[in-house]
Amino acid sequence: MPIHLNRLVAGLCLALSPASAQAQDADTAQKLANPIADLISVPFQLNYDEGFGPDGDGSRTTLNIQPVYPFRLNEDWNLISRTILPVIWQEDVVPATDQTGLGDTLQSFFLSPRDAGSNGGLIWGAGLAFGLPTATDDALGSEKWTAGPTATALRVDGPFTYGALFNHVWSFAGDDDRRDVNQSFLQPFVSYTSPAAITLTASAETVYDWESDSWAVPVNLIAARLVNIGDQPVSLQAGLRYWAESPAGGPDDLAFRLGMTFLFPR
Repeated sequence: MPIHLNRLVAGLCLALSPASAQAQDADTAQKLANPIADLISVPFQLNYDEGFGPDGDGSRTTLNIQPVYPFRLNEDWNLISRTILPVIWQEDVVPATDQTGLGDTLQSFFLSPRDAGSNGGLIWGAGLAFGLPTATDDALGSEKWTAGPTATALRVDGPFTYGALFNHVWSFAGDDDRRDVNQSFLQPFVSYTSPAAITLTASAETVYDWESDSWAVPVNLIAARLVNIGDQPVSLQAGLRYWAESPAGGPDDLAFRLGMTFLFPR
């Protein structure tokens, strides 16, 4: 190949590579909006809420460690493991006391078809959720073992992703002196991912407690940016949450969320 043609090809490759890399980053960033994407990730989500307790003086900081690992069972199905392990620091949630330690763990498994969502179709997964009494302090957990169904469904429409995540758990074992657990969770969400791998997400993490007939409804507005630290892709998130509804003694008004997610694309 003539020298001038070699230089032309090399120049084209250099010109196209950044755009190609940017498109790949945007695609990876959009996958994060999918709770059951075929993507290994380890999110760290930090939430700060206040307004707890009878006088509204309590505050809570929660670091949720949320590894997601999809197992490829065969050519047709994935089994996605999603874990939420909370580390909690709280003051005056129980009046005149402070607690620090682990909360209860929620472990979910979703069975999902690997070709779900092809050609713009519905992406879905369904399975079971289990609550494990891993709290290191009575005030940080339910002291109950729980289980129940979980499911998610979503669509990807260009740069938009929209759908919902659901679970319902009942207690079946644990400390007989503690209140039973009978709780529904519904998280509708919509997100937009830009070509620069910036994602804006609106969601509501609705919880209904059937035992106390009470609602907890924080509404979240989160901005995220996918960056590369060396060869490691990382999503950085920040945003606000507003408590539209909360149970008696629960949080209120505005709160904030920060996050960092380590990604391991296959």
